[in-house]
Amino acid sequence: MSVQRIGTTPRYSDVVIHGGVAYLVEVPSSDDTDIVTQTRELLASLDASLERAGSDRSRLLMATVYLTDLADYDAMNAVWDAWIPGGSAPARACVRVAGLARPGWKIEIAATAAI
Repeated sequence: MSVQRIGTTPRYSDVVIHGGVAYLVEVPSSDDTDIVTQTRELLASLDASLERAGSDRSRLLMATVYLTDLADYDAMNAVWDAWIPGGSAPARACVRVAGLARPGWKIEIAATAAI
């Protein structure tokens, strides 16, 4: 099976597709805003990447949410719950991390989706 890469840079690809599954990682576009804004930004980017891969949020298989502060969990979930289509929630993990690549980022999500 071939591997397709979308939005490839020397360091990473926005999407990698293999075996009918898209692999994605998204981060917020801002680093000086609250968790609600960052989550909305990130999910908008995830929508765009899923579309580029020929998929959508209803086809998510797995998501791992990385938060720098678990006090943000409820606010992040409110945005997530409004975004995910009813009856199509993926398997999901949420973990607290000491930090992300940019000091102001509060969230990062790694996901897989069926094509």
